[in-house]
Amino acid sequence: MTAGAAPAPTAVLAVDSGGSGLRAVLAAHGRDPGAPPERLGAPLTSREPVRTGPRGIDAAHLAGQLVPMARRLLAVAGADGIAAVAVGAAGLATLGDELRADLPSALERELGVRRLALVADAVTAYTGALGLRAGAVIAAGTGLIAVGTDLTRWRRADGWGHLLGDCGGGAWIGRAGLEAAVRAFDGRRGGSAALLERAEEMFGPVPGLPAQLYPRTDRPAALASFAPEVAACAAADPVAAEILRSAAAHMAESAAAVCPDGGEARVALTGGLFKMGEPLLGPLREELARQLPHARQVPAAGDPLDGAVRIAADLADDRLTLPRDERMLYVVTERP
Repeated sequence: MTAGAAPAPTAVLAVDSGGSGLRAVLAAHGRDPGAPPERLGAPLTSREPVRTGPRGIDAAHLAGQLVPMARRLLAVAGADGIAAVAVGAAGLATLGDELRADLPSALERELGVRRLALVADAVTAYTGALGLRAGAVIAAGTGLIAVGTDLTRWRRADGWGHLLGDCGGGAWIGRAGLEAAVRAFDGRRGGSAALLERAEEMFGPVPGLPAQLYPRTDRPAALASFAPEVAACAAADPVAAEILRSAAAHMAESAAAVCPDGGEARVALTGGLFKMGEPLLGPLREELARQLPHARQVPAAGDPLDGAVRIAADLADDRLTLPRDERMLYVVTERP
């Protein structure tokens, strides 16, 4: 550093780990508490999803991807260190044992990090969407989960995966659409000729569909890839429209299960599934008004990476007030 130069900023590191890989970004902290943390450059992305093993999410695999990304971000930003890290991780609530046991020491050793929050991706989605306000968030992509808080504890509903739940999510909609297609192929009630045509355009002749889908390790994503076709048919096809109405009812049911009863609760939507637009959003607005009449529907302020930035900055500045929970928001603070 040259004489008279201002010291390089100390940064916080925010991470979003999901089915499509890692995203990581640095942000400044210690500024106006009422203002959102300022990002220090663009995020870096790794397209390789973090593996899971017998102990859950593979901490070494996550650290092996994250540490080089963090060092590159620090070099580009000219920051002199990382004050805190927030890692939003898909599956933390049920598969996070190894992360909680091993990641804090790995990041302290490699990056000097001594303040770390391991956060369920539903909580980073919530924080990005609603910040520090009570309410509920529906996070919908390939899967679906709803999370809510009264700011004293977290509640979650669904998020059980495509075999047991994720009702209303992309894989659920896509599977229902493909079922309607094969019903039409068989001549059974509940079939849709329009969805049959779309399914054969995307996957080929229907008799080959099981062989295409059942062996795939990315089956949920393959099913979800058909959800936009259901939305595209909904205006003219009553079967497709009913699938989306059912999806909306499931989403609102999950939100109602986690939303606080009293106060000025808000409900927001986040996730790629809602890019399908009005064919899904229209019935969802109606279902939320019916099942959550006391909650105000508001637009999401940001995405899960924004939520991780907010949590990391608040942790660095000793103002993290969100409810602590080992499975939803696990915090490791500075140790002697």
